[in-house]
Formats: sequence, C-alpha cells, structure tokens
Amino acid sequence: MNLRFYVVLFSCLFLGVGARSLEVAIKSNLLYDATATVNLGLEFRLAPKWTLDVSGNYNGWTFSGNRKWKHWLVQPEARYWFCRKFEGHFIGMHGHYGHFNIGMIPFISGLKDHVLRGDLYGGGVTYGYHWAVGNRWGLEAMIGGGYVSMKYTKYKCTECAEASGSYSRSYFGPTRIGFSVIYFLR
Repeated sequence: MNLRFYVVLFSCLFLGVGARSLEVAIKSNLLYDATATVNLGLEFRLAPKWTLDVSGNYNGWTFSGNRKWKHWLVQPEARYWFCRKFEGHFIGMHGHYGHFNIGMIPFISGLKDHVLRGDLYGGGVTYGYHWAVGNRWGLEAMIGGGYVSMKYTKYKCTECAEASGSYSRSYFGPTRIGFSVIYFLR
C-alpha cells in the first residue's frame, strides 16, 4: 500500500470523528516546513479539557550531492488543557513511530560519508501554549522530551548499498518541537 492510501484513511477516520464534535483543528508545523518536510496535523476534542492531536510528517527528497533527509513520522498525542481546549497552556503525552533514510550530510559528522536506514519508536511528554488569532485561526508553540529507540543499518554510500553494520540505539532527550499555524473547522 502506498502513502496516499494512508493519508486518505487517516483523514477519513479523524475528520469523521471530529465532525461529530464540531471542533477540529488542522495544523502545519512551520519548523518542519522549513526543512522541506510535508506535514499535517489534526486535533479534535475528546472531552471539555482533553484533545487528541495526530501529526504526520513526510520528506522524500534527495538534495544536491546525494544528501538525503528522507523520512516519515507519525506522532499521536493526548493533551490536557489547563483552561479550555485550544486556549492557553497544555501538557501532553505523545508517542512516535517512523522510518528514516538519511545521510551524506556534510555538517553532521556521523552522516558525512554514510547513510542510515531504519525505524524508530518511543514516547514522551509535551508542554505547549496556544494563542487564538481571530475566530478560526491560531498559533501554537510546543516542546517535548522523552525516549526514542532506533534500529538501523549503516551504509558506506548511497549508490553501492554496501552495509557496514546493523545497530540499535536508545535516546533520552528532546522528541518534539513545533511552532504551528492552525485553522479551525467549526
């Protein structure tokens, strides 16, 4: 199955649930946009102070010099709002799962002459703030930290596909960051 199938399925499921609550937010993370990563987030009401945010990111580009930053990532997050949903401060618990194919990036020492291909998963906590900008628009800033487990194969170059080993790595630290523009479907 291809990526379009999952995007359509994802949209139908979450827009259908959101249509019942009449409170759905569509968002784009400007920080991902700055890295040429296509992204879409949907957030909808679960209860008076609870929402569910699900974001998906995709970067399928190969840049000049065979540099790759290819990946896809899904990050669902349950959010608790201290005042009202979509207003002010919130905290959240998020998960993430993705696949990556990155390498030949001259300004990152471990990726200067290698390509890494593999999967990642994990979770963490988030803190954020939402500013209302009119009746249908908003801005949101957030940062999150937690755990990531990666399993990947390291290749010597992009063309030869000569593997130099398989690795596992765990990471504790920042796992989410965002500054998003939001549009509400009410």
